[in-house]
Amino acid sequence: MLDAPEAKCLSDAMPPLAYDILTYLSKNPDAQDTLEGISEWWLAEQTVKPLLAVVGEALAELVDRGFVIARSGNDTQTFYKVCRERMKEISTLLARC
Repeated sequence: MLDAPEAKCLSDAMPPLAYDILTYLSKNPDAQDTLEGISEWWLAEQTVKPLLAVVGEALAELVDRGFVIARSGNDTQTFYKVCRERMKEISTLLARC
């Protein structure tokens, strides 16, 4: 559960791109992909394609907060997907932003 300071929009605490990733995942809860795939496909509607490093920072923040799960695939690439147990909290967070 979000504590009091996090109960409002976290635009100053999380990279703005993190909200775009959460929005995509809230609409596509079965999605999972690599850093490159997320940059290419999940964020395809961005006016300017974000740098991989910036996408990586946003994903790291989401993983740290427990909104996104990172797992290593058989080919040593890391795959990211939403933590389904946090979907309600994600929806609440996005509704406040």
